[in-house]
Amino acid sequence: MEQGGKTALGWAARDATGVLSPYSFSTRVQGDDDVTIKVLYCGICHTDLHFIKNDWGTTMYPVVPGHEIVGVVAGVGSGVTKFKAGDTVGVGYYVDTCRSCEWCGAGHENYCAGLVPTSNGVDHRHGGAVTRGGFSDTVVVNEGYVVRVPDGLPLDRAAPLLCAGVTVTVVSSSPGKRQEALDRLGADEFLVSSDAEQMKAAASAMDGIIDTVSAWHPVAPLLQLLKPMGQLVVVGGPSKPLELPVVAIVPGGKGVNGSLVGSVADCQAMLDFAGKHGIGAEVEVVKMDYVNTALERLEKNDVRYRFVIDVAGSNDLGSAA
Repeated sequence: MEQGGKTALGWAARDATGVLSPYSFSTRVQGDDDVTIKVLYCGICHTDLHFIKNDWGTTMYPVVPGHEIVGVVAGVGSGVTKFKAGDTVGVGYYVDTCRSCEWCGAGHENYCAGLVPTSNGVDHRHGGAVTRGGFSDTVVVNEGYVVRVPDGLPLDRAAPLLCAGVTVTVVSSSPGKRQEALDRLGADEFLVSSDAEQMKAAASAMDGIIDTVSAWHPVAPLLQLLKPMGQLVVVGGPSKPLELPVVAIVPGGKGVNGSLVGSVADCQAMLDFAGKHGIGAEVEVVKMDYVNTALERLEKNDVRYRFVIDVAGSNDLGSAA
């Protein structure tokens, strides 16, 4: 397994308890087309929780989570043309693909069967090493999977955009989020999914729904909100299978689609738009020593915004192996 690069410090989970603690490891050697990034901020995504708990049965311990990375370029290989030392950049859910299939050729590399996740992936191009994510101070990534963070975009608020992107809250199980959704997040309407009368009144009213919920939930009530030929796009990744009643989609010709993540080009376009219009995620910034508490709160849905780790500002990365 190829390693041999610089020593990186981070936090890792070593078993399915999901408890993270200081961990040191070697990055891969910076190649000609690689960018070495000093991590400044990293968002905490629900996928990280699935990985550290081995909910999907694919975790390779020890696992260093983190795929919503914002940092500064610390070094570049001799063949890098897009970035230079000092540039502010981001890395999202994946750090490599096969680069030769029809999807990669069409600019939809996010659908490549050879996609290598930023964390807990197998990097076959570099000896089969397991990828380590942004809950660490350094990552080495091929320049083709790095995006530029626009000037003026707050870096902590940019981190969650690398995976979650920007969504408008219109359906929630909690009426307590109503005012914030309408006034702060710019939603046109607010619908409480636990209110049967509201859901009934909104039946067949929507062209599309983006389902971002990462916990198990019934999808039939959401499908009832769609117009004929409407689309439900599932973005969240519950650990238990969702139930899809055929009668909820067949009569109205409704569709259910999945979307894991956008392409690198999609991500760059989104960041450029966010930078131009001053859009950032609503975040709660924490230090690395709070990460286990943050993950516990995330599991309990006890977080109003997105957690972002101030990696560079944490003095407790440690050096434990």
